[in-house]
Amino acid sequence: MTTDETSLGSTIRAWRDRLSPAAVGLPAGRVRRAAGLRREELADLAGVSVDYVVRLEQGRATTPSAQVAAALARALQLSRAERDHLYRLAGLQPPRDGVISDHIPPGMQRLLTRLGDAPVAVFAADWRLLWWNRGWAALLGDPSVVPPEERNLVRSRFPAASDRTRLAAWPVVSENADATDRAIVADLRRASGRYPEDTRLSELIRRTLAGNARFAELWHSGAVGGHAEDRKTIRHPAVGDVTVDCDVLCDSDTDLKIVVYTAVPGSEDETKLDLVRVTGVAAPAR
Repeated sequence: MTTDETSLGSTIRAWRDRLSPAAVGLPAGRVRRAAGLRREELADLAGVSVDYVVRLEQGRATTPSAQVAAALARALQLSRAERDHLYRLAGLQPPRDGVISDHIPPGMQRLLTRLGDAPVAVFAADWRLLWWNRGWAALLGDPSVVPPEERNLVRSRFPAASDRTRLAAWPVVSENADATDRAIVADLRRASGRYPEDTRLSELIRRTLAGNARFAELWHSGAVGGHAEDRKTIRHPAVGDVTVDCDVLCDSDTDLKIVVYTAVPGSEDETKLDLVRVTGVAAPAR
């Protein structure tokens, strides 16, 4: 076996070739030369340029950042062993046990593609937004305009004075804001016990404690728990107020959180949610 056949570029190409458009929720479209993803589709899913994917596969780029490696692993639906192999080929240390994982397992990705048009997103244990679909972007605004390190529900809900960005592009009002605040902080405290060595989590807690008095008050209450459900009203600029149920499904192994918004069947809100998919922000799933 030659070195080229085991390189980062050829390995990414092999993973891209084996992944069908249907597996990532894309239409098959026109006739394809091969069954796998096109380079532009992988680039879109990973949030990088097509040129960068070309340079990676041709061996002209060999040292992607950890953030890009994680995005490629999610887009390619790699197993944990494959993700670690990708990191090593890129000259990176794979994520350690005991720290928060941003990796979305293939089985979960397949589930996400089967949820249809419902607005859906995936958050890490520290509430960093990792993935969202077109429905989510249409209802809440396109998160890709927010820098990756700022795509965090805790930072958005408990902003410091210096924070200028929000996860949602327009107002989102919880039916019971106090209970939701308490649930998010209690869930973050639970994560701090599971991932005591995670520097990203500890920095988020330190920064938010110093910058937001409400967060500090709730944190010092010591509550530990989870965030499972909520009801929210999104003040959408195109269709007006949309009230939705928010359900949070948590994977017990990784603490990844699948957040799904649905409206009552047959309601005016369901009609508005349908309209949002047409008139809302057009954005690719990430």
